[in-house]
Amino acid sequence: MGIAFDYAPDRPEHIDAILNGLDRYNPETTTVFQDYVTQQCEDRSYDCYANLALLKLYQFNPHLLRDEAVTNILAKSLTVFPSPDFSLCLHLLPSYILSPPSSSANNPSSNPTPGDAPLSEAVQKLTILNNLLSGAKYREFWQTLDKDDLYADLIADVVGFEELMRVRIAVTVGQSCREVERGVLEGWLGLTGPPVEHFVREVCGWGVDDTRGAKGMVVIPINKENEAKGTVVKEEVKFEQFARVIRRAYEQPA
Repeated sequence: MGIAFDYAPDRPEHIDAILNGLDRYNPETTTVFQDYVTQQCEDRSYDCYANLALLKLYQFNPHLLRDEAVTNILAKSLTVFPSPDFSLCLHLLPSYILSPPSSSANNPSSNPTPGDAPLSEAVQKLTILNNLLSGAKYREFWQTLDKDDLYADLIADVVGFEELMRVRIAVTVGQSCREVERGVLEGWLGLTGPPVEHFVREVCGWGVDDTRGAKGMVVIPINKENEAKGTVVKEEVKFEQFARVIRRAYEQPA
């Protein structure tokens, strides 16, 4: 049996009580959920169910929406990819936030639109990161993250964001590969030099074969996900099942 969607091992008792009662729809609990989001960012815990409850409260009470809480929720959801949490959170946001910034931002004479708000731009930026991760474009993910100072602001509150992302990328690589060129893995992890060696050996528990390739080959132990298994298709068909076919072959045409 899989883990329940609403399960979070580190969830405080008072948050659990709110989620399981009518208070989850009480606007006064908004500040409680916002503080819980901040706590998740600081102690590296994660509670998607509680975060979705806060976004639902923002739907019912738009005047209570806080940009920082929304961006922190989205940034935290990136750290658990390839789960669909980012998309779940995204679909609870108002449509005007999901709209890309309009051209009016470059034309002072035109009226601003709701999509030109800073939150909309931040959501668009985080969506770009999510799309890169979903497409397994890990090198481009790190390049995009490093080239814009806005990204640094968006992930600043999430303690250990880059480390968490490297672990998640390593998990997906370990599920799909048996060996990877070290140069390729460096791009996927956004690391170079000794830090790569430490991460591969100490964090992932993988090996490095320096005799192969230009920079060496990272060897990933066999697991149930990356193990190559032959598929044997075996069908049991009894002769009696062909009796009608054979009989029809000998029948005289009418």
